[in-house]
Amino acid sequence: QVQLVESGGGLVQPGGSLRLSCAASGIIFSFYNVGWYRQAPGKQRELVAGMTSGGLTNYVDSVKDRFIISRDNTKNTTWLQMHSLQPEDTAVYYCNAVFFRAGTEQYWGQGTQVTVSS
Repeated sequence: QVQLVESGGGLVQPGGSLRLSCAASGIIFSFYNVGWYRQAPGKQRELVAGMTSGGLTNYVDSVKDRFIISRDNTKNTTWLQMHSLQPEDTAVYYCNAVFFRAGTEQYWGQGTQVTVSS
C-alpha cells in the first residue's frame, strides 16, 4: 500500500525558515511527478512547488524566490525548503505524487501545519 508522510511543519516567526519532508513508500518514486500544495482556511488548495520525474521544477509566483523543491529518488523523499516565511504562507501543506504518464494514479499525504506568526 502507498503512503506519503509529511513532516517538518510547525510555528515560526515571520522571516524564518522551515524544511518540509515527504517520504513515500509503496511506489517506484522515480516514476512520479511530485508537488507541494497548501490550503489555508476558506481558500482553495494551490500548488506551490512541483518537480517532474525528469527534474523540471515550477513554483507559484508568490514563493518563486523563497522556496526550493528537491527530491532524492534513492531515498523516496521530496523536500520543500521555505525561507523568508510570511503570515500569508500559513496553511496546511500537502505532499502529492502522480504517475508521470498514466495520470490516473495520484497520492496525497496527510498534511502538515505551517503557521507563521509573531
